[in-house]
Amino acid sequence: MLKNSTSGYDSAFEEDAKLRKKQRERHALFQKERVQRQGLPDKSWLTDEASKDEGRRLRYQMSNLTAYERHKLLINEYVLYHPGSTALLQRDTSKDKRDIDVIRENHQFLWDSKEAPDTWEKQLAKRYFDKLFKEYCICDLSHYKENKVGMRWRIEREVLEGKGQFSCGEKRCKEKEGLRTWEMNFSYVEQSVKKNALVKLRLCHDCSYKVNYHRKRKEVTKTSFKSKHKEMGKMKKSRKNRSETAKDTQEETVEGGLVENQNEIDETKSDVNIWKGPVKLCDEKSREEEFEEYLEDLFL
Repeated sequence: MLKNSTSGYDSAFEEDAKLRKKQRERHALFQKERVQRQGLPDKSWLTDEASKDEGRRLRYQMSNLTAYERHKLLINEYVLYHPGSTALLQRDTSKDKRDIDVIRENHQFLWDSKEAPDTWEKQLAKRYFDKLFKEYCICDLSHYKENKVGMRWRIEREVLEGKGQFSCGEKRCKEKEGLRTWEMNFSYVEQSVKKNALVKLRLCHDCSYKVNYHRKRKEVTKTSFKSKHKEMGKMKKSRKNRSETAKDTQEETVEGGLVENQNEIDETKSDVNIWKGPVKLCDEKSREEEFEEYLEDLFL
């Protein structure tokens, strides 16, 4: 064996010395722990042991849960052991908006039917506008002397109550007697665009005076309402007759050098079959015309 020049011992004795030193340190630590076990345990040691045991229990419990169940368990534990700290979890609600807030921000009295809205906010406001019952308006005549009239469409509650139809259409007036219908060409500027709308107002005697303060408006009566619908019906019939005559002229055929009109052939067939069924009335009203005549007294 080789000897060390400094200590005079070889390498085998040096390794034995290190091993005996480690054994003495381990024995001293064991004796220290034995003395601590005989007395009262330390509070911090108990806390650490309890937390370790609780951690093992939670890990075993959470390993058998789904992600959603694990999330609920953690939130419940947090609220239970940290009371009052949930205020930090509340989000900022200052910028939240309801549907009615979006509709009010993007509201328009009239919408262009040709142009489609480019944002979802405008689409929502346009959808709300399409659902309105746009027969009569609600007006504000507080500045009638300045020739300023504010108008809006009726909301659902006002339609059900008959506001603007069976009672005065001025927003502060509740008169129900002596109502008259006025047709106005309402011109206004909306979003830097000048627009025109033909609207109707049902007003009492005093409010009718206010709306006609600067110039006379056109009054809508039952006779004018009926004549208007009759004219529309006549126009529809004339268009229908024109289309039928154009169709008959196109169906003319040439046979043996003679021009024979298809309408004449139909007349001969109708003369032969005249006794085979009931007589058909020439002036039959359509379902839409009958419905309009039924409701014309309701809207005036």
